[in-house]
Amino acid sequence: MALSNTTTLSAKAVYSNTHSLSHQHHHHHQPTFSLVPTKPIQTRISAVHAAEPSTKKTPSPAAPSSTKWTVDSWKTKKALHLAEYPDKNDLEAVLKTIEDFPPIVFAGEARLLEEKLGEAAMGNAFLLQGGDCAESFKEFSANYIRDTFRVILQMGAVLMFGGQVPIIKVGRMAGQFAKPRSDQFEEKDGVKLPVYKGDNINGDNFDLKSRTPDPQRLIRAYSQSAATLNLLRAFATGGYASMQRLSEWNLDFAEHSEQGDRYQELAHRVDEALGFMAAAGLTVDHPVMRTTDFWTSHECLHLPYEQSLTRKDSTSGLYYDCSAHMVWVGERTRQLDGAHVEFLRGVANPIGIKVSNKMDPNDLVNLIEILNPHNKPGRITIIARMGAENMRVKFPHMIRAVRRAGQIVTWVCDPMHGNTIKAPCGLKTRPFDAILAEVRAFFDVHEQEGSHPGGVHLEMTGQNVTECIGGSRTVTYDDLSSRYHTHCDPRLNASQSLELSFIIAERLRKRRMGTQRQLSLSV
Repeated sequence: MALSNTTTLSAKAVYSNTHSLSHQHHHHHQPTFSLVPTKPIQTRISAVHAAEPSTKKTPSPAAPSSTKWTVDSWKTKKALHLAEYPDKNDLEAVLKTIEDFPPIVFAGEARLLEEKLGEAAMGNAFLLQGGDCAESFKEFSANYIRDTFRVILQMGAVLMFGGQVPIIKVGRMAGQFAKPRSDQFEEKDGVKLPVYKGDNINGDNFDLKSRTPDPQRLIRAYSQSAATLNLLRAFATGGYASMQRLSEWNLDFAEHSEQGDRYQELAHRVDEALGFMAAAGLTVDHPVMRTTDFWTSHECLHLPYEQSLTRKDSTSGLYYDCSAHMVWVGERTRQLDGAHVEFLRGVANPIGIKVSNKMDPNDLVNLIEILNPHNKPGRITIIARMGAENMRVKFPHMIRAVRRAGQIVTWVCDPMHGNTIKAPCGLKTRPFDAILAEVRAFFDVHEQEGSHPGGVHLEMTGQNVTECIGGSRTVTYDDLSSRYHTHCDPRLNASQSLELSFIIAERLRKRRMGTQRQLSLSV
């Protein structure tokens, strides 16, 4: 009852109130909303201006490019980390073939995801984004997809139970192949070859044929992405994701563990709640109980491929990159005058921006202005990846700069990329304690700044791998080589992922309880 005297705010309300002040002459970003109705969620007005404004003067944001955007206008800009194909004619023929293929995702789905992410920006939802560092052709199987989907479902249930907010489930799946690499070549025993850049570009075997970029791999990547999403849709809507199956989602190897036991306890509590609902005459056959929303995402890196899957939406007249619902620009390709930013400013998908401690807060404001001149909630998700110490020192300045500019973004923590180390055996790994420390720092900073922690972005798998050290079922340096399967960076296994979700859920619960106390004191 305490909420009844409190001003309420939803993402759509913020946008409708501020859109008339935006740059009306940028016609290619006209607002569009899904026809699916969403129930406004009550909260305090604290999305943008919760902390005291700074007296420092901020430079004026960069004006959006005055040049007209086209699907290939990125070619006029400098493009970093693109593959060099020896046969350009073969590449063009493959891209023309993909242009004639059906879209992998649909514009209306991307619009709905944008609405959901807008709610996360207001503190009314929480993003759970996870999946492989880089998908591979070798590990493509129904069981592999199912296990990753299953652990994301488990984590979502834990987070929703603790936070009492909707969990937006987005997979790093069905298209996350390409990876930017620091070096363009790799040398072994005096032999120098192109570096492995992802299965959609070249192979990881150390021989010239495998390492030579092959355009035909793009066709296979498209086919695998479409098949993956097809299976994910079946899992999400065919009854597998039903809340009544919560206790059946536990993975075999995690079942007899501390995290497995905690999960089973939570599942039993949900079962009791469902039983109460059924006894009260509330049906558990409603679609919201039997299905789940699930979206896909990947890094927007291979621009020729992304262009070939860009379509003009007949409903809104906007262009969408139909290779995924959400795409992000990486730390290495987010130059304000670069090709990747030029491409992304013209597509209407929700966009992620990866930022490290190297990002200047004013450059971040300028980048957001270029990509979201209408300041539409849900359009921009900032994915911070900088390690716990930098999260506490550097991240607050970014939040303050964005707040001063009046920009609405969804803040998300990627605790993986800032915590990669080399083990004594030579393998890359990530300590679970360091990952946890960065997540805690992320929540602490938002509590300090009065802003909203909008989600987490994880490299994880449903497999019982040994790639990240630590966790309650301790993986040691000596264990790494036993089940180290990643093609790129180390991933959390299912048990570690579930353990992390319980810790995040507790922070969400404390935040929720603190907000309720504040609201009760304000009436």
